[in-house]
Amino acid sequence: MPSIDSTRVINPLEPLGSLPADQAALLESIGPIWGTDINGFRDVVFNAYTPLVSATPKEGMTMHKDLAYGASARQVLDVFQPEGAQDADVVVFVHGGAFIRGAKSSNGHIYDNVCWWFARQGCVAVNVEYRLAAEAPFPGGTEDVASAVDWVVANIASFGGNPRRVFLIGHSAGGTHVASYCFDPNHPRRAAAEVCGAILISGRLQADVLDGNPNAKAVQAYFGDDASTYALRSPATHAAHCDLPVMVVIAEYENPYLDLYGVAFVQSLCEARGKVPRFLQMRKHNHTSIVAHFDSGEELLGREILDFMRTA
Repeated sequence: MPSIDSTRVINPLEPLGSLPADQAALLESIGPIWGTDINGFRDVVFNAYTPLVSATPKEGMTMHKDLAYGASARQVLDVFQPEGAQDADVVVFVHGGAFIRGAKSSNGHIYDNVCWWFARQGCVAVNVEYRLAAEAPFPGGTEDVASAVDWVVANIASFGGNPRRVFLIGHSAGGTHVASYCFDPNHPRRAAAEVCGAILISGRLQADVLDGNPNAKAVQAYFGDDASTYALRSPATHAAHCDLPVMVVIAEYENPYLDLYGVAFVQSLCEARGKVPRFLQMRKHNHTSIVAHFDSGEELLGREILDFMRTA
């Protein structure tokens, strides 16, 4: 738990509950206007959560940094190993960045915080960096997820992980790549048998260049100039092509359209499977805080994911 202010009582199940009251109020105030300045508001979120997640103790866990799973400088990953791990569940996290930016460790703390939290729960966690659109347009991100999973299956036992219990978590563009890897039947490297479930957090599950999409140019950079190909290249089109256990998570305040695409994806899964998959809307959270809050003291989403993993 964070040690920033030991006098403040943290409710781990309260949305934004780990933040001081003034910062929680600030994040709530920018939520309804999130889409007007997603980059500027992202910095506000980073500034709010970085002191909390950086202050959490890391004793009993080891990070093995920049292990190569491919030839590119960006084809590297970090492994977060809890002390004494043996045959532990494996969580593979794939960060966002609108296909054209982003890193597995954005400022030295965010998105490491996701993996530190899962390692704290006894999982072996893996933080994946991948090639961006300029180097590897569609389906480059999917290929990198496939290569990273292959590395995990081949090597994770030496870090105490169970290579037969791998769970993928993708955020934003990372959610696109994870979903394409798991669902797109046109991709030759479909999800390995060792993958037991996928958690799609605020994922771009439909490619679009709509006027209201502030990342339209980034979508075009990854998916290509021909919008007529977007449907075939979108994970949403292929929701019925896989029976892998899936959990879909959206924020109350999303980048424009991502929440709608998440709900549509869930609807497609309902129609294909005849039952409702695990679905959660994170109240008060925005597109960035939905992952930036991990390891800050708030645990609602983390606990839901662990329960999903337990029952998958």
